[in-house]
Amino acid sequence: MIALAFVGLGLTAMAQETTVPVKKYSVATNSFWANWFVQAGYSYTAAYSSQEHLSGNAPSYNPFNGDRGTHGFTVAIGKWFTPGIGLRTKMDAFKYRNVIAEGATDDWKYWNIHEDVLFNLSNIFCGYNRTRVWNTSIYPSVGVVHNMSTRANHYDFSFGGGWLNTWRLADHWNIFLDINYMFATGDVFQNGIDDFKDHDKCTARHWDRMLNAQVGLTYNLGKCTWDKVPDVDALMAMNKEQMDALNAALKDQQDENARLRDLLANQKPAQTVTKTEKELVGTACSVFFDINKSEIASRKDLVNVKEVADYAKANNAKLVVTGYADSKTGSADYNKALSQKRAEAVADELVKMGVNRDNIIVKSEGGVDVVSPFSYNRRATVKVQ
Repeated sequence: MIALAFVGLGLTAMAQETTVPVKKYSVATNSFWANWFVQAGYSYTAAYSSQEHLSGNAPSYNPFNGDRGTHGFTVAIGKWFTPGIGLRTKMDAFKYRNVIAEGATDDWKYWNIHEDVLFNLSNIFCGYNRTRVWNTSIYPSVGVVHNMSTRANHYDFSFGGGWLNTWRLADHWNIFLDINYMFATGDVFQNGIDDFKDHDKCTARHWDRMLNAQVGLTYNLGKCTWDKVPDVDALMAMNKEQMDALNAALKDQQDENARLRDLLANQKPAQTVTKTEKELVGTACSVFFDINKSEIASRKDLVNVKEVADYAKANNAKLVVTGYADSKTGSADYNKALSQKRAEAVADELVKMGVNRDNIIVKSEGGVDVVSPFSYNRRATVKVQ
């Protein structure tokens, strides 16, 4: 019965103290309809034509030059297939300023639709964290740009990339800052298709380009979080350790029961009381605790303690209560305090059983590794001095 009681105690402790370990970089797969998002925001655009530096009056490259910057908008829809990789379809529009020389500009309407491959560097290198405030991503992009001006009406392929930053407001809402760069190999700005003067001297500048700084809001559709994957290897190791602890406790109780049976079978009736008292004096009984707890895990442990308490009352004997913690968890100072609390908890029970408090000596050993497996060290012992 004592052995069965310890097995039950161990199973209860296992259920109470097990925290499922998870993998840092792995998550469970979500459905196709999860992790979609939409974006909308304001865009500031600085355009750079391929011909602007051919004149003797070349303008400044400063993107905040009054002759260069324009205002527009951006909208996008996308999906994260993993916490680290996603796709986004995005449109930037409304107007750009074609700069030929200082003071010589034209305002033209345009749109640029492009596909972006998003790489969330925060999740890739630091692991997924659903409550992380700031996430940063980079992306390459390819798309089509269209000059909508009446005298141009020109299409061309666009290429580029960008740096996307998001700040979490809630599970479904983020603020984003997107800085990106687009270039087209044709003549989107319509200053002549590679037929301008001094063409051969400026082959490195045959690109029409746009620099965009965009801010706005992201709304995450449907389920927007990921579930962590349990670390099966760690779980197996944890379960094995707990089973080893239970088996060790069961083996100790079986050995103790066998010893007591042999003692009863071999002793003479007249010597029964004397030998029993001797065994009580030399044998310590244990009370077990859950990890990081100072409350007694099972009241069944107090059955043996009651026998020692009755002996102490009948013989006015002193009892030594010693608290322990396992050295594998917690700091030395924490384990010292925890073992003291465990010893005090058992001493309080002895007082309730009628033992004079002056006959109880309380000790704390802190974190120890005197029993294998180490989880069996989470206990307090009671022994007749």
